[in-house]
Amino acid sequence: MITVLLVDDQRLVRAGLRMLIEDTADLAVVGEAADGVEAVRLYAELAPDLVVMDLRMPGLDGVAATRQILALSPRAKVLVLTTFDDDEHLFPALSAGAAGYFVKDTEPAVLLDAIRRTVDGDLLFSPALLRRLVDRALAAPSAPVPTPDLTPRELDVLRLVAQGYGNQEIADRLHLGVSTVKTHIANLLGKTGTDNRVRLAVYAAEVIDR
Repeated sequence: MITVLLVDDQRLVRAGLRMLIEDTADLAVVGEAADGVEAVRLYAELAPDLVVMDLRMPGLDGVAATRQILALSPRAKVLVLTTFDDDEHLFPALSAGAAGYFVKDTEPAVLLDAIRRTVDGDLLFSPALLRRLVDRALAAPSAPVPTPDLTPRELDVLRLVAQGYGNQEIADRLHLGVSTVKTHIANLLGKTGTDNRVRLAVYAAEVIDR
């Protein structure tokens, strides 16, 4: 069972998220906070597997709360869920240590998948935000990128990772099992020398179709 702490200053948003999460067999909400101060206190008390964090809240905001939670526990997982998709909010959240960033119009199934995958160690973003991170990384000077031998199926998976698709979506598009997709992604991470999906997406943008 994956335990989740919900942090949002809007009670209605928290109620909706609780209903969505608790309608699954493997996720459970263990607490709710309406501001950053309460979020830090409850994290220390409850030690949930994941914090779903809003950014703009009264008092201590989500960025500061994320930073304090990571100071308490460097292995903490914070998934940002916010209305804002601009760089002004995205990059401070990442600097604070957020493990993912999604906007509130994300499809429910995508959000649930993101919760599970963030706990598993993935670094996840809405597709449009992932594209922005890739573009920003590509704009910076970098060393030549090695191009290891990839199988045709690995290239198919890599292209879909670069477009921001999750494991289940990749499996559906390629008619594979999710476990097979995970194996391909693990192989891709090893072959490309990357350590998360964002860096893998950047790698894909640099080398695919050259």
